[in-house]
Amino acid sequence: MTEYARALVWFRRDLRDFDHAALYHALKRSRQVVCAFIFDRDILDTLPDPADRRVEFIHASVGELQQALAARGGGLVVRHGVARDEIVQLAADFQAEAVFFNHDDDPAALVRDAAVEAALRARDIAVHHTKDAVIFEREEVLTAGGTPYSVFTPYKNAWLKRLTPFDLQAYPVDVYTNRLAAQSSVIPSLQDMGFEPTNLFEMKLPTGMAGGAQLFEDFLDRIDRYQDARDFPAQKGPSTLSVHLRFGTVSIRQLAAAAWQQGGRGAQTWLSELIWRDFYHQILWHRPDVACGHSFKRQYDALPWPNPPGHFEAWCEARTGYPLVDAAMRQLNQTGYMHNRLRMVAASFLAKDLLVDWRLGERYFADTLIDFDLAANSGGWQWAASVGCDAQPWFRIFNPVTQSERFDAQGKFIRRYLPELAHVPDTFIHSPWTLPAAEQQRAGCVIGRDYPLPIVDHAVQRGLALALFKQAALPALK
Repeated sequence: MTEYARALVWFRRDLRDFDHAALYHALKRSRQVVCAFIFDRDILDTLPDPADRRVEFIHASVGELQQALAARGGGLVVRHGVARDEIVQLAADFQAEAVFFNHDDDPAALVRDAAVEAALRARDIAVHHTKDAVIFEREEVLTAGGTPYSVFTPYKNAWLKRLTPFDLQAYPVDVYTNRLAAQSSVIPSLQDMGFEPTNLFEMKLPTGMAGGAQLFEDFLDRIDRYQDARDFPAQKGPSTLSVHLRFGTVSIRQLAAAAWQQGGRGAQTWLSELIWRDFYHQILWHRPDVACGHSFKRQYDALPWPNPPGHFEAWCEARTGYPLVDAAMRQLNQTGYMHNRLRMVAASFLAKDLLVDWRLGERYFADTLIDFDLAANSGGWQWAASVGCDAQPWFRIFNPVTQSERFDAQGKFIRRYLPELAHVPDTFIHSPWTLPAAEQQRAGCVIGRDYPLPIVDHAVQRGLALALFKQAALPALK
């Protein structure tokens, strides 16, 4: 095994100084290690809104990472530029003999990384990259026939069968931290990079490794209730760790190990959600076309979505007239987060009730979600629109009223984000258009004036959606 005098570690979606695969391997194999992070203009310059919570979250987390590495005797060199150029230049500037980084299987990232690797190797600089973001990646979990799984439950069973304690072991970075190089630089401000502060800190979403640890500790105290509470948006059910998983301020091995070792119904259900994450990542690896607007079930690529004028805009702006859907969209627009159950409801409503192409909704979530993950976002939208890797047939359609009655029975979540409905009685909160006119006046909410009438009739739209999908599905059934 080659030992290097100096190596460079490229941090990306792994903003932590513990249980970090690339950092561990670099430290173990090198006498000195320089750490670097690039605010990549190839990504940042395409973002539509200068007030992007993700950039602010990353910025704060990079600052904490730099301080943590400095406390270990190291540092973090931070640049704002085109990553594929900056990394090659940094490796040359610091006379690194090797560059280490963790995998990112997003198609654009793979192209970038291949270009970086080619440029580094042309300079006789070694390149090492490894798995870190998931438990099992790429081709590690395959069917007996050696093909990728396309349905979750068989994949989950194979995943669990393969899992051993070794897969969940943390990388012991602490053993070698005396090899960190005390190389740092000033972190460019948000304004320097063309961005501006958001309401991220008003929302009290903790950032960085400390924030991830705080949320994880809080969740472990209530993980036993996860199965019972996770579908109710007014309750504190989910872990709220999704953004920390997305940017690697927590370790997937640490989270999965806690769920696996703890057992219990809640922990097992949460572990299943972590396995879903692995599942969608391996789908993206085997079928990168799903990230480019193609359906996993290719017969639905040409499905003639009606896209009625104004429907997509009404959905984005929380003006559908269906309280649970509108409250979900207000939560997203105001916070950058949406409860997982509501992501399914909102996505199903756009595709199956409004008959709008799911790819428009997928793009909106991609631009708005603070925890946006390409694999999970694509997989979730295709699941909701019945064009993806789902064992359920295409005639599964969520009823937005019954979903509301079941998961927000007292309308607590609805009232939180739709204060105009604050005084509508519980019995009408899920379908306020059925409230008698005199009662609307007393509640201070006249439907059609203070809150919109339903943009569509669910029963009618369900029939139209079934006809639309049946037309596309028939050729595949022949």
